[in-house]
Amino acid sequence: MGLNLDYSDGQTPLDEEEKEGLLIPSVANKGELDEFEQQNIEEAIQWILGRSLKAETIFSERFVKSLHERMYGEIWKWAGQFRKSDKNLGIDKWQIPVALKTLLEDALFWVQNETYEADEIAIRFKHRIVNVHCFSNGNGRHSRLMADIIVEKLYKRSVFSWGAANLSKESRIREIYLRAVKEADKGNYQLLIDFARS
Repeated sequence: MGLNLDYSDGQTPLDEEEKEGLLIPSVANKGELDEFEQQNIEEAIQWILGRSLKAETIFSERFVKSLHERMYGEIWKWAGQFRKSDKNLGIDKWQIPVALKTLLEDALFWVQNETYEADEIAIRFKHRIVNVHCFSNGNGRHSRLMADIIVEKLYKRSVFSWGAANLSKESRIREIYLRAVKEADKGNYQLLIDFARS
């Protein structure tokens, strides 16, 4: 029996080869997978707590990859590795390293030059890294944790509440979130900033 996954609007399906990277053979459905992933993500958050991180560290390919590996490394063989297939979201797989490097350099510039307010820097980064879609799965959760790390570690502000809901599941809050993301796609970040703080 294979892994049976039902996807919500805005989620990226895994291909069969990626599904074979599952490290926990007993997982049979999305609910079970979500539980294991959430447990692993909480361990990643514990790893971040108490760490002092500089902008140069956060805005590095090494950190982006290692955070994803910390979030999903006990669940997926390919955690922390750039995706090897094209998806319904994101750029072509071959463009990931260059697009990520450009984003990391942009974000470092924003911080060093105070180009935007703290929350906007974090949200712009979150939005752009999701559009790159570095990994096979977990890009949304990874991008939100990156935004939290940026505001907390660089600006000593509280992490975002993200509507105080599980954004991986179908809900009215997820619909509001996706609407805010679509506005950000047009260059209007305010709705997404407001949502992140709601």
